[in-house]
Amino acid sequence: MKTKVSILFYAKKAKANVNGLIPIYTRITIDGKRIELSSNRFVEISKWSTEAGKMKGNSEEARSINNHLNMLRIQIIDMQMELVHKKIPVTAETLKSKILGVDERVRILVPIFQDHNNNIKELVGKEYAPGTLERYKTSLSHTVEFLQWKYKVSDIDINKIDHAFVTDYEFWLRSVRNCANNTAVKYLKNFNKIIKICLDNDWLDKNPFANYKSKVKEVERVYLSEEEIQNIINKDLKTERLELVRDIFLFSCFTGLAYIDVKNLTKSQ
Repeated sequence: MKTKVSILFYAKKAKANVNGLIPIYTRITIDGKRIELSSNRFVEISKWSTEAGKMKGNSEEARSINNHLNMLRIQIIDMQMELVHKKIPVTAETLKSKILGVDERVRILVPIFQDHNNNIKELVGKEYAPGTLERYKTSLSHTVEFLQWKYKVSDIDINKIDHAFVTDYEFWLRSVRNCANNTAVKYLKNFNKIIKICLDNDWLDKNPFANYKSKVKEVERVYLSEEEIQNIINKDLKTERLELVRDIFLFSCFTGLAYIDVKNLTKSQ
C-alpha cells in the first residue's frame, strides 16, 4: 500500500510575534496524521496567500521566503524517499524524526562487541568452551587499544568502520602488537564476526571486509622426541611444585589433552 504524503505551508496567526509578523509553519500529512514544524520564517499576514501556501508578489523578500519553502519541500520529499530506500515505514513518527535528525540510533562498536561477549559467557559449558570467551575478551581489548592508537578515541560509530579501518587494524596487530600472521588473522576473524552481527541487523549498509583477504599459513608443529621427553622425566627438580608441573606436562604429552582439558579434569576422572 502506497503511503500518501502531502505538504502544506501556512501562516499561524495565533503565534504572531511582538512586531506583528506571523510564523510560517510546515504541515505534513501522512495517511491522515499531521506533523507541524516551524519553517523559521515570518511574514506580514497581508502578504501571505493562504490559497497558494506562499508569499504574494515578486519582491526580493517574497522570492527569498518562497525559495526557502520550496527547498524545504524538496528536502522533505528526499527524506521520504530515503526512508523508502532503507525500507523504513513512512509514518508521521519516522518522517518527523528524520527531519529533526534523530531518525537513526547511533550504534557504537564497543557495546555491540561487549554484548556479544556477554552472550558467549552465558553459553560457556553449553555451546562454547572457556577458551572461546577468553579469545573474544582479548579481541575486544585489542580493538579498544587500536581505537586509542589510531583515532585517540575509546569507541567509534560502526558506520565509520570501512575497508581502511580493517587494513589499519591488521597493520596495528602485526606491528604494534607484534602478532604473527595466523594470530593477526584470528583476531580479525573475531572482529569480523561482530561486523557480521551489524550487517545481519541492517545496522551497516556496506561490509568493510568485502575486499579484504587474509590467509592462515600452515604451520609445522614442533614436537618433542622420545629422548627429550625421557630427559624431562629424569630431570631432578628441587621443589614438589615443579615436579607436579612436570608431571601434568608429561601427562598432556602422552594423552594428547590440551592444557584447558587437563585443567578441567576432576579427581573422580
